Amino acid sequence: MESQLFDVVIIGGGPGGYGAALYGASAGLSIAVVEKDKVGGTCLHRGCIPAKEFLESAAVYRTVENAKEFGITSSTPSIDFSVTQDRKQKVVEQLWRGLSGLMKGRKIEIIEATATYVSDGNVKLSNGETISGTNVILASGSVPRTIPGFEIDGEVIITSDEVLSMTKLPSSVAIIGGGAIGCEFASMMSDLGVNVTIIEALPTLLAGCDKDVVDVVARSFRKRGISTYTGAFVHGCKREEYGATVYFGDEQSVHVDAVIMSIGRKPYIDGLLGPDSGVSIDEKGFVQVNSTMETTAPGVFAIGDLVASPALAHVGFAEAIVAVKKILGELVVPVDYLNVPWCIYTHPEVAFVGLTEEAAKNAGYEIVVKKDPFGGNSRARIIGETEGLVKVIAEKLPNGRAGKILGVHMAGPWVTEQLGAGYLAVNWEATPEDVAQFIQPHPTLSEAFGETVLALTGRGLHVG
Repeated sequence: MESQLFDVVIIGGGPGGYGAALYGASAGLSIAVVEKDKVGGTCLHRGCIPAKEFLESAAVYRTVENAKEFGITSSTPSIDFSVTQDRKQKVVEQLWRGLSGLMKGRKIEIIEATATYVSDGNVKLSNGETISGTNVILASGSVPRTIPGFEIDGEVIITSDEVLSMTKLPSSVAIIGGGAIGCEFASMMSDLGVNVTIIEALPTLLAGCDKDVVDVVARSFRKRGISTYTGAFVHGCKREEYGATVYFGDEQSVHVDAVIMSIGRKPYIDGLLGPDSGVSIDEKGFVQVNSTMETTAPGVFAIGDLVASPALAHVGFAEAIVAVKKILGELVVPVDYLNVPWCIYTHPEVAFVGLTEEAAKNAGYEIVVKKDPFGGNSRARIIGETEGLVKVIAEKLPNGRAGKILGVHMAGPWVTEQLGAGYLAVNWEATPEDVAQFIQPHPTLSEAFGETVLALTGRGLHVG
């Protein structure tokens, strides 16, 4: 019996997979998406969306707690995390139903199964059937990493999956890993009254971020009583009658109610490829692709967390568009991974694009740097959120003036919503003179970026 033939078969319904499906279907391609759970993937169901909903609950808690500063009195707030969990699930459910309806409306066939790419466009399903695609896109995503001595039990030693299913907060946690996910959990839990310890093996929190931005977050964490240990390796974990003790650093230890493993994620390739697939995997488990996302097997593409690119949902969307454009035979502009936008939803938030000051110097650039602290921003003062800064890095021209903008780095209130202008400036290789022509609305948080760029022209207003 011949298998059903599609223009494209996509394995995985996360941001990369459903993004490819929606984009391809809009171009008239027949699409099948094979997803073992629900479309939306980790991002919608166990990652970005639920985590940010929890962080928003923490923001509401902070607002109520500090309302007296605005002349509004209320009783001391308390948190019923089961209600927070219910609200999170409602948000997720609404988004999932909307996405499912959108895909159905574009006549995308969604198949609930696990899948193995066999060869020659054939995909074997866990229900025993086989479907075929003229092209195949692998988008099966990732799973949390673990380390020996920290076996996940789902109760005391947990990953992000279990954190986002909690109905009750522990009184104390140790978070293993001080990257974006670990710091977001730390920020949220600390705001809601949990005693938090972060243990990070690298010399700094938020590795890869500009040092000035990291310093803002680190200071905020210290002020809020978050215990942070950097350059500290964990040695093991002992489960006890209540909670667990984590051993780390130079004979140090901490006893906590829960241990959250937050050391990153790894590609989910279990059962994804048959022995004759022709798809190559590198030594770290990533699928090897070229600049148009095509694997070593012709007509087979890989996107999202399966490939060695920034593990960001919006990068998965961008890679999906590249793959589909290649399938359609259209002009393809590869993803510029050096200049993708990054957003971290701690309190204060972090957002950046392009080179850090250190990376720019290491790349051989002579640079000019300007910074604008939010403490001098009118809107930041109005809302009572003055922690943070905007930092812009530009190439230094032979005449000493600032040339193209190389990097924009922000820490502070709602900076994840302010990065758009910086992203365009970096990716269009704009100069401060170019950007300074734009009128900045006042009073806004976003004018901090415009003020900083104006200062790079040598004629700043509020920024020297």
